[in-house]
Amino acid sequence: MNRLFVCLLLLLITACEGVDSSKQLPYIGHYDLEYSKVNGKQVIDTIYQPIGSFSFRNQEGIKVTNESYANKVWITEFFFATCPTICPIMNVQMSKLSEEVGAMNVQEQVQFLSFSIDPKKDTPEALKKYKNIHCADCKNWDFLTGDEDFTHRLGIEHFKVFAGREEEAAGGYAHSGAFSMVDKAGYLRGVYNITSFDGSVNKIEYQRLLKDLKKIIE
Repeated sequence: MNRLFVCLLLLLITACEGVDSSKQLPYIGHYDLEYSKVNGKQVIDTIYQPIGSFSFRNQEGIKVTNESYANKVWITEFFFATCPTICPIMNVQMSKLSEEVGAMNVQEQVQFLSFSIDPKKDTPEALKKYKNIHCADCKNWDFLTGDEDFTHRLGIEHFKVFAGREEEAAGGYAHSGAFSMVDKAGYLRGVYNITSFDGSVNKIEYQRLLKDLKKIIE
């Protein structure tokens, strides 16, 4: 199946899954069904799975895992530093989100994570230079590099955004322009298609992310 088609399909699915209800954000991703009996009647509970374990190097060359960011809300993206199309736009939006979080005075509760899908070029040194361009002083924004195949699967299977090699794509990779949000318990709660393939920014999705972040923080 063409990777671009898969990418578009994932965006459509996650856009539907991420629709906010008036009372509670949805859980997104893999789940199990748990069967039990209450007062003689069968009850089925949906048990969602948290984001899986991972291990990467950050822009300082330090090994980090999912446990390094425990008890924080994550806002994540999958990108590569030499991307000539949507990545710079995505990271301008991520920088704006970082400023919004600062204005809300919740920096200690929110972690920004940028997963590189091209680890061959995106060494810790390269990512440190890239971070310095976008937000040198952001202590709660890490750029991560590690095994390429694992990173691509992590994006698709757990964060519900497409990331993969695509010879026909600019830079040799195709990926979603969406951000994902994970709650403090490690569950995926939203996917936001903020940057489109044509480079346009969806302001409605950006505001939806901010609104949902405030709900999770509260």
